[in-house]
Amino acid sequence: MSSFFRSFAERFTPIVKAEDEEAELVDPQTVLREKCSGTKECSKFKEVLDTCNDRVNSRSQTAETCVEEVIDFMSCIDHCAAKTLFHHLK
Repeated sequence: MSSFFRSFAERFTPIVKAEDEEAELVDPQTVLREKCSGTKECSKFKEVLDTCNDRVNSRSQTAETCVEEVIDFMSCIDHCAAKTLFHHLK
């Protein structure tokens, strides 16, 4: 994952902490998002996002941002994860 996407996801993804330190909870949404980011459909958006990040990072001064590409990539991941997310919840 690119650092831009990781920082974006960390900033806007809720983190759930277990009360009992021994039993570490794993958020099924996080697991599903990881799986979905590698799918054929979402990898196309990931390539576009990486290309945009490389282009923006190669310039010293630019007004361009990759917000649209991030939204497209996150929408693809969320759409994929939403198909089975509620089957994993108790």
